[in-house]
Amino acid sequence: MGVMVARQLLIIFFIFAATCRGADWDRFRGPNGSGISDATGMPVEFGPAKNMDWRTEVPFGRSSPILIGDRIVVTGSDGQKLITLCLDRGTGQAVWQREILRDRTQEIYKDNDTATPTPASDGTNIYAFFPDFGLVSYGPDGTERWRFKLGPFRNFYGISASPIVYGNTLVQVCDQKSGSFVVTLNKNNGQIQWRKERPQAKTEAYSTPIIWTPEDGKAQVVIVGAYRIDGYSLDSGENLWWVGKQGTTPISTPVLENGIIFATSHGADKPQLDPWAKVSQADKDKDDKISAAEIRENPMLGDHFGWVDRNEDGFLTQGEWEEVLKESVSEHGLVAVRAGGSGDQTERNLLWRNKKSYSDLTSPLVYQGVLYMVIDNGIVVSLNPETGEAWKLGRTKDAIDSYYASPVAAEGKIYLVSNSGKVSVLKAGPQWEVLAVNDLEEECQATPAIGNGSIYIRTYKALYSFSEKP
Repeated sequence: MGVMVARQLLIIFFIFAATCRGADWDRFRGPNGSGISDATGMPVEFGPAKNMDWRTEVPFGRSSPILIGDRIVVTGSDGQKLITLCLDRGTGQAVWQREILRDRTQEIYKDNDTATPTPASDGTNIYAFFPDFGLVSYGPDGTERWRFKLGPFRNFYGISASPIVYGNTLVQVCDQKSGSFVVTLNKNNGQIQWRKERPQAKTEAYSTPIIWTPEDGKAQVVIVGAYRIDGYSLDSGENLWWVGKQGTTPISTPVLENGIIFATSHGADKPQLDPWAKVSQADKDKDDKISAAEIRENPMLGDHFGWVDRNEDGFLTQGEWEEVLKESVSEHGLVAVRAGGSGDQTERNLLWRNKKSYSDLTSPLVYQGVLYMVIDNGIVVSLNPETGEAWKLGRTKDAIDSYYASPVAAEGKIYLVSNSGKVSVLKAGPQWEVLAVNDLEEECQATPAIGNGSIYIRTYKALYSFSEKP
C-alpha cells in the first residue's frame, strides 16, 4: 500500500509541476508561431531595477529564446564559433554551451547575422539552424545528436526562417534569390525525408512556416513566400494548394486562427524607387554601370548594393535596375486567407486585403478576437480579423522607435519590444490602452518568450527574466 501511495503522489507531483510550468514556448513565437501564452501573473512594470529575476550576458545574436521545461535556449555567434546556449529558467545560470565552427562567412546585410534563426525543440531535444553551416541537433544534456549541412545561399539579407518541429519531422524553409526550397528531416537521425523546390519563390523571403491540420486530413506546412502562400503535405511534400497575388520578400511569420491565415508581404502599386536616369548619375566614369564604390554615398542604396547587384559581378547595370523596379510592384499589405483546398485557390481563399502601411517586419497577433499590427514609430493598430477594418490606430507613449520584434500576449496583456529596448505593455482589446513602458536601455531585435508568469527578453548583450514579485 505504501508503494502505491508513493507512486500516486509521484504522479500528482509531475502533473502539478507540468501545470505550474505551463506550455513550452518551443519555437519562434511559441505555440505554432501564435505569440500567445496561457501564463498568468504576468508583470506590467519591470526593468533592471524592478521585477527582474535575473540578467545573464549571452553571445551576440538576433535569435529569440525558446523555453523547454525548466530550461531556456538561445543561439549566438563569436567569430567562427556558432553557439547554442542552454540556461536554467529559474536562475539564468548556464547549464551547457555547445559550439560548432561555421563553414563559411557569407557577406550579408549589416542588420542580420547567422544567429538570427530561432532554435526549436520537440520538448526534449534542441534543433538549431545557422545559415553559415546548416542544422544541428543537441540532446537535453547538450550531447550532439546529428548535423545536416545546408547552403551556401544566394540571399543578400541572410536566411532568417527558423526551423520548426512537428511530430517526428523537422521543417526548414530556405527561400533565396534563386534555388528556393523547403526540406524536411527525420528529427531523430537528421536523415532527409523530402525536399521540395520552390521555383515560384523568386525573391528573398524570411518567414518561418506554421502547421495547419484540417479537421478531416493530415498536417500541412504553410509557407508565406514571394508572390504566394503555399500549403504542403507534411508527409510527402506535395504542394496541395496555393494562394497567389501576394507581395515579395515576406519577413513576418503568419498566424493561424480558426483556419484563417493572417500574413503580410512587401510591395507597391507603382515603383517607389528612382528611375535609372536618376540612379545612373552615380556612374562617375560613364561606363554604363555603377560600382559599389560609386553608389556608396547613395542614402538608399549605399548599404544595399548586394541586393541590386543581381548577378553578383560587382556592378549595377540598367537591366538589373529595371528588374528591381519591376519586382517592387506587386500586391502587398495585410491579408486574410482561408487555408486549404486543392490547386490554385487565389480567387476562392483570399478573404480580404488591407493595403495600409502596416509593417511587414513584425508578425501579426490575433488575440482574444482582435488582430494587432505594430508599425515603426510605436504605432499600433487593432483590427477586426473578420473584415480587416481598423478599430483603433494609436501610438505607444515613450516608445517612438523602430520595431523588429513581434508582439506577444498573455493574461490580457500585449508586449511590444522596440529596437532600443523599450517594452510597451498594452491592455488587450479593440480599444487597447497603454499600461506601462519599460526601458531596458539595450538594443533588441529578438521576440520575447513567455512562460510560467515570466517574460524572457533577449537583447544584443543579455538575456533577461522578469516576473511580478509577491
